[in-house]
Amino acid sequence: MSKRRMSAQRKGEIGAQRMKVLLVLSEQSVREGRPDRARRYADLARRIGMKTRTRMPDDVRICKGCLLPMMPGVNCRVRMGKHHITACCTECGRIYRRPYLKEQRE
Repeated sequence: MSKRRMSAQRKGEIGAQRMKVLLVLSEQSVREGRPDRARRYADLARRIGMKTRTRMPDDVRICKGCLLPMMPGVNCRVRMGKHHITACCTECGRIYRRPYLKEQRE
């Protein structure tokens, strides 16, 4: 029997699907108050992304300090400054800033 090799594109598609499922489970675990389980799911999704060389979905932000999905009002505090949005993780205290000058100019 010969082994069939899977194309890199197909691996990436399968990896992206699995990452989405794991990130949804991670968000549900945060809402249920199970941060240990949420960290595990987020870590698995991150490892799948590294293995298949696919990016994390843009709709889910994960804290690089504690590996929890950042959900405003649940475990994340969001503030707007003059030229940037500041998000602070309430679990580990890590701060993220994103500029939004383009939106202000429009």
